[in-house]
Amino acid sequence: MLQRVDVAIIGAGTAGLSAMRRVREHTDNFVLINAGQYGTTCARNGCMPSKALIEAANSYAQARKLGALGVRGSENLVVDPGAVMAHVRSLRDHYVQGVLELTNSLGERKVDGVARIMGPNAVSVNGRHFDARTIIIATGSRPVVPDEWQALGDRLLTSDHLFEQTSLPARLAVIGLGGVGLELAQAIARLGVEVHGFEATGLVGGLTDPVIGERAITVLRRELSIHTGVHAALSAHNGGVRVEAGDRHVEVDKVLVALGRVPDTGTLNLEALGLSLDAKGLPPFNPETQQVGNLPVFIAGDVNGYRPLLHEAADEGYIAGCNAVHKRHQAFVRRTPLMICFSTPDIARAGTSFAALDGSRIVTGTVDFAGQGRARMSDRDQGNLHVYADADSGRLLGAEMCIPGGEHIAHLLAWSIQQHLTLSDILEMPYYHPTLEEGLRTAVRAASKQLKKAKPDAQSRACDQLPVRGLD
Repeated sequence: MLQRVDVAIIGAGTAGLSAMRRVREHTDNFVLINAGQYGTTCARNGCMPSKALIEAANSYAQARKLGALGVRGSENLVVDPGAVMAHVRSLRDHYVQGVLELTNSLGERKVDGVARIMGPNAVSVNGRHFDARTIIIATGSRPVVPDEWQALGDRLLTSDHLFEQTSLPARLAVIGLGGVGLELAQAIARLGVEVHGFEATGLVGGLTDPVIGERAITVLRRELSIHTGVHAALSAHNGGVRVEAGDRHVEVDKVLVALGRVPDTGTLNLEALGLSLDAKGLPPFNPETQQVGNLPVFIAGDVNGYRPLLHEAADEGYIAGCNAVHKRHQAFVRRTPLMICFSTPDIARAGTSFAALDGSRIVTGTVDFAGQGRARMSDRDQGNLHVYADADSGRLLGAEMCIPGGEHIAHLLAWSIQQHLTLSDILEMPYYHPTLEEGLRTAVRAASKQLKKAKPDAQSRACDQLPVRGLD
């Protein structure tokens, strides 16, 4: 049986739902095709449950510091791992339920099953065939797990499995310390688990600036074991897992694999689109329109591998949805890149990464948060911030950081970059005392003084720091 639809959306994750929202403003003749669980990666096993776990861990860690402030009794606090994981699942289920209510309301427009693309206008699902005027591919991503590790069975976890655990192991190895791996490694360590983190590169948390990266590792090693620049090998041992990395080996009960995610193209049969596929098996597409080649096909979210983050997936779904229902495709200016790892201190990037910049054409402003007034009050005075600006114009280009309050500072910087602000523009803004934002001002001032063609300043930029700790 052949069913004609205006739009066939493959995938009910963040990008697919964002696209559907836009599509249904113009037509009810669409289908949302999904294989497996509904609820989105973010709500079910990504952003939301991980942050719930982090909040529990951070609350416990902060409470343990209360004795230094003269508040007694916190040393008697204990962690109930089962209760913590139950709390995480309860919040997770709340967010998932909201998504399920949306998809369940679609009736016959919701199609369960594995989609197979038969051509630029044709999709097959469990014997049902759809002739679609346009197709949106939004099948998301899946965790990377080396084949040789699969034999470890339930001793091997990914973020897809972690939040189903009813308790936590006594000893855990985390392989891969990007944003996800690092967040979870620190949170689980704060809950009393012996955690060993392994990262093949020399950087963690998505950083590319080696100076910030080195400081981040130094700070984080105060709470957990971190091994960088080594590849880990896993083997079953005494009912647990033996991890070997260089001259280091540890024995743990379970391993959390956080080596990133890859586009989940599964059995989509992208070859049927008639385009050359790249090394990852993906077709060429325009990130400003999400269009695949010149076809009536759009690809959005993690599946395209462009910017695998929730807010980017939502944007891409919106773009794909807009263009799928209009004959004239609109190119959208993408937002300034923003990445945040919710470790302590926060690790973040805003704008162009250090690795992507030409070092000979930029100035770098730095600030060390050791002793910074507001951070010191909350016992968070550690970490560094670098801001990068064009050496001629002074326009802010990017920033990398491992600092307290980094999730908020990164937003301020991303907004500034998107508004094409210069260092002078940023220094003209108000800074209240005492705040963490004063640390940002210090870094911007340091960069401003290095400009090749610094403009005369009769305004606030000329107001320098007081050389007094706690007042700057």
